[in-house]
Amino acid sequence: MIALSLTEIAGLVGGQPHDIPDPDLKVTGPVVIDSREVRPGSLFAALPGERVDGHDFARGAVEAGAVAVLAARPVGTPDAPVPAIVVPDVIAAMGALARAVVERLGTTVVALTGSAGKTSTKDLIAQLLQRRGPTVWTPGSLNNEIGLPLTAMSADEATQHLVLEMGARGKGHIRYLTELTPPRVGVVLNVGTAHIGEFGGREQIAEAKGELVEALPPAEEGGVAVLNADDPLVRAMASRTKARTVLFGEAEDADVRAGNVRLADGGRPAFTLHTPTGCSDVTMRLYGEHHVSNALAAAAVAHELGMSVDEIAVALSEAGQLSRWRMEVTERSDGVTVVNDAYNANPESMRAALRALVAMGAATPGRRTWAVLGPMAELGEESLAEHDAVGRLAVRLNVSKLVAVGGQEAAWLDMGAKNEGSWGEESVHVSDVRAAVDLLRSELRPGDVVLVKASRSVGLERLAQALLDGEGEVAGRWA
Repeated sequence: MIALSLTEIAGLVGGQPHDIPDPDLKVTGPVVIDSREVRPGSLFAALPGERVDGHDFARGAVEAGAVAVLAARPVGTPDAPVPAIVVPDVIAAMGALARAVVERLGTTVVALTGSAGKTSTKDLIAQLLQRRGPTVWTPGSLNNEIGLPLTAMSADEATQHLVLEMGARGKGHIRYLTELTPPRVGVVLNVGTAHIGEFGGREQIAEAKGELVEALPPAEEGGVAVLNADDPLVRAMASRTKARTVLFGEAEDADVRAGNVRLADGGRPAFTLHTPTGCSDVTMRLYGEHHVSNALAAAAVAHELGMSVDEIAVALSEAGQLSRWRMEVTERSDGVTVVNDAYNANPESMRAALRALVAMGAATPGRRTWAVLGPMAELGEESLAEHDAVGRLAVRLNVSKLVAVGGQEAAWLDMGAKNEGSWGEESVHVSDVRAAVDLLRSELRPGDVVLVKASRSVGLERLAQALLDGEGEVAGRWA
């Protein structure tokens, strides 16, 4: 973070200093919410958690080198003072501090949202923009009212680009995030069915996602809305913004589009990138045709910020996956390939992952494909239909074997596969991770490709790790 004195911080967040011996002392390290991550010069934000309260770790954070604590109450005693800035709401104070940091830096803020592909696209944008100057981006999927300020506050005077993923679980969430870190470039990837149980429908999701483009500055002030030309609900957001609109996709009228799309080298997408200033060929390192749309979104941003089409094509061809458990491909010594895509799942990403699995299997004749799938969360009344549809798709794509892991939702996956025409052992429902691991260990053979995917709450990454470790610890309650 940029160096700020405790007096400045108190003023910016509307806080009261407590037990601060030197108000001119500066925070020179990162703002952290985990006392184990404290470094000399840090500011420790004490947040209440489900099982622990950050205030209980305030003294330890200061002893570890934190300059002070951002807290909702005094955390010291007369005999053992702990320097703190006391605020009514620690999360709101983090947001206020993030906004102040971004305003002082004047860095270019790129924000993106969508129902699927946010993290992979954010990682691509970051890798492209890094080639033009220092870039800070959201780690993993820390895209809410806590993670976004933490990312923004990690920027400093050298930062040229700040790439921020924005998530939403309801109307107004993205609007709030854009108030903390006002973007100049906003990207909307798609409107799908993730969290549809909370929103109520795709139109309501579109309404919430479109808050990003509404927050952009007008075109004459440099605002740019990068919209998916292939998604009608996203394309329609052009009417909700005063920013200049740039379309990406495979549609003929897209400003940044892909031609001659194909899968090469065991499921890696290749295409010709077309931009307003020329075209160039791309062959990606990532797996799955769904990454073409992600790459086009990243290319549109990079093109708007001054990169040439050839620079973009090279960067996309060299880009890797920065975040864990997203189409993370590992080949075991015995030739079994494990695709750990267990970070999260929704109907759109499930379909994309299944198609990628089949493409990887087709690269070698006779190679078997396994889809080890768990529940998709937060689908509300659509849950049965969506799980049934994914099970059916696995059969239509000729996945060799579906292993549905878990309770009722997993049973629906298995039911869909069987109703579509699977029989015997081609689709199987197991109760938990341990049962799935036992089944796979007994039946996998060299050359098999295994996709592991479910919603984050399921924790199916344990299964993927168990397959890679040979002896994974998979005990514990099913969640």
